[in-house]
Amino acid sequence: MVYDYDKHTIADIAPLGAAEYGDRPALGMAGGDVLGYRELEMQTRRVASRLASMGVGKGDRVAILSESRPEWGIASFGIARAGAVAVPLLVDFGAQQILEILAHSGAKAAFSSAKQVRKLDGTKAAVLAIEELSALDAELDRATADIELPKTSPDDLAAIVYTSGTTGNPKGVMLTHRNYIADALACSSIIVLDTDDVLLSILPLAHAYEYTIGFLIPMMSGSQIRYLDRPPSASALMPALASIRPTIMLSVPLVIEKTYRQAVKPALEKMRAYRNPLLRPLLERLAGAKLYRSFGGRIRFFGIGGAPLDPEVELFLRAVKWPYAIGYGLTETAPIIAASAVGKTRPRAAGPALPGAEIRLADNRPADDDQSVLVGEIQVRGPMVGPGYYLDPAKTAECFTSDGFFRTGDLGYEDERGYFFVRGRSKNMILGASGENIYPEEIEAVLNRSPHVQEALVYRSAEGLTALVHLRPEAIAEAVAMVKSGVDQAERVVADLLDSIKKEANQRLATFCRICKVEHQRDSFEKTPTQKIKRFLYPERPDKGTTVQ
Repeated sequence: MVYDYDKHTIADIAPLGAAEYGDRPALGMAGGDVLGYRELEMQTRRVASRLASMGVGKGDRVAILSESRPEWGIASFGIARAGAVAVPLLVDFGAQQILEILAHSGAKAAFSSAKQVRKLDGTKAAVLAIEELSALDAELDRATADIELPKTSPDDLAAIVYTSGTTGNPKGVMLTHRNYIADALACSSIIVLDTDDVLLSILPLAHAYEYTIGFLIPMMSGSQIRYLDRPPSASALMPALASIRPTIMLSVPLVIEKTYRQAVKPALEKMRAYRNPLLRPLLERLAGAKLYRSFGGRIRFFGIGGAPLDPEVELFLRAVKWPYAIGYGLTETAPIIAASAVGKTRPRAAGPALPGAEIRLADNRPADDDQSVLVGEIQVRGPMVGPGYYLDPAKTAECFTSDGFFRTGDLGYEDERGYFFVRGRSKNMILGASGENIYPEEIEAVLNRSPHVQEALVYRSAEGLTALVHLRPEAIAEAVAMVKSGVDQAERVVADLLDSIKKEANQRLATFCRICKVEHQRDSFEKTPTQKIKRFLYPERPDKGTTVQ
């Protein structure tokens, strides 16, 4: 089926899919039954009719609060077919935050899973059990036979996506049907699916990355999607990979970085032969082949997005020819605007602009670490760019230029081949003592290469650049053991470890980027659903732990 963002909407996908793909498998849980495209169309029509019978009309908002599952997609398509606007809610949101979002969006109804429904206590919205959607039967067809569903147009609002970003209060990003369909079509430059493809979904559907690339594109292509019934820990993921043998997966960097650091790298470093530079490439290729088999042996596209990928991990993926692709974008752009296809990636690069995405760099200036590179704010214009923020015209006006470009707030540069590189957020950039632009994300990437570091965050303090470091459990095992013989001794072991991390990092960093102080962050950092640290929460914390200066 050929889609056109000037003509088609999300409401068209289920009917067109039923006509084109019939009873081919569409949605299912890992290890469970699979809903076919024809049945999917009937279920989404019933959801739309049920909403209409409740008085939900065109433009009304309907929330979805659930873990990823087939009924999530049924609800999404049903909302679109009812002419309503979806309000996808991340299950990470707390009850108070959810109630505030429902009030701000004016949601008339909310689909909720049994695990999340208590968060909706006190809402004025009608609450519907999402688990029951796949059980709606023909009785509803007869009861709602006279209900006429509204016609949806490409420029109608499709969703208001409330983000839990790294900078504080959530905001409602408006996205139209055109935005979603345009971005899905633009992504054909990096991924083309067909009826033989099976996607194992491990990311939240409430996130634009998973919704567009991991749901809309497969449903527009006749592919099959399977969902896990729990978070993607190794114990849940590995059996699903073995049984489903997916061809497509989407991930945030943390998943593949954890796999590399906790399984691949330690196994390689235990081999004496790995110390031999001549044998290292062969051993890495063997490790890559084992990793490929552990993912089911059929992966042809492993999409990575949502946050920067660690350079060391990317070098390994390139060395073993792992079929990974990299993408960059924002919720406001539905979400991808630049990406590299499998086999076309470049180290640390996001990739070239997608078709239809007009990207430019504003307020360019030479990079302090490379005067030949011009760094500026990444700005974009195109059919995937949303119209702004719900009920916030001031914020909307602030984020668009006079000629219609969206200000991403990210700083980056473009190389001679048209590949875009993201250096960091403009709001996070630190101005050095001599006017240098310092990107904390790049310093954090260096710190995270240490075998002792779980994660790190860099900020400017009165003393200079300071790093908060959360150590790996095994790294502090010795210190914990020493608690028996005195806390001071244990603290000294941690302090020595932090000092070695600081010295090792500073050897790799430019002079103006060097760290003057390292603090021990005892607990894991709080993160967004795409595993980015919520920077606005730090460094204000009650327990600052061990400090090294």
